[in-house]
Amino acid sequence: MTAVLVRSAMLLALAWIAGFVWFVLSLPEPAPDDIRTEGIVVLTGGPGRIARGVDLLRAEKAERLLISGVDASVRPIELAVELNVPADVFECCIDLGKEAADTRGNGEEMAAWVKQHKYKSVRLVTSQFHIKRATAEARARIGAGVTLVPDAVPARLSARLLALEYSKFLFRRLLLLLGEA
Repeated sequence: MTAVLVRSAMLLALAWIAGFVWFVLSLPEPAPDDIRTEGIVVLTGGPGRIARGVDLLRAEKAERLLISGVDASVRPIELAVELNVPADVFECCIDLGKEAADTRGNGEEMAAWVKQHKYKSVRLVTSQFHIKRATAEARARIGAGVTLVPDAVPARLSARLLALEYSKFLFRRLLLLLGEA
């Protein structure tokens, strides 16, 4: 019995390692700048994400931008000043999502925003290591008929960060496959 458990544990560990290697070797790059979508969704939490979304909006690569996961205390004018975005652009074209506390919440917030605006194409901007899990959460919630363009922002990567994110990705994928959205 012990030998079976040891072998099973070793096989599970080998499968995790093989999957981790795939995860790291297949980290995506930023989406091409020439792709236009109806909306852009940026998930907060890492450097360069919001700047990337705002740059794409300025380049007219979408009509509107949602920044998902914004702290409740953040005021639009403060963010507009920090990002050097005119207040009128912020008022017309940038929405602050303040409900999401995690990636699952980002997916829910994004789905509601996409439905509200009746968008059929959305660019999802988040960190390179986070894009696979964020995309899985978004796809599970926005449904068929909406084109999702993952846009990975390069990030400082460490083995620990990648291992943690890969484990979260596996766990959420398993729950999504089991219908536990």
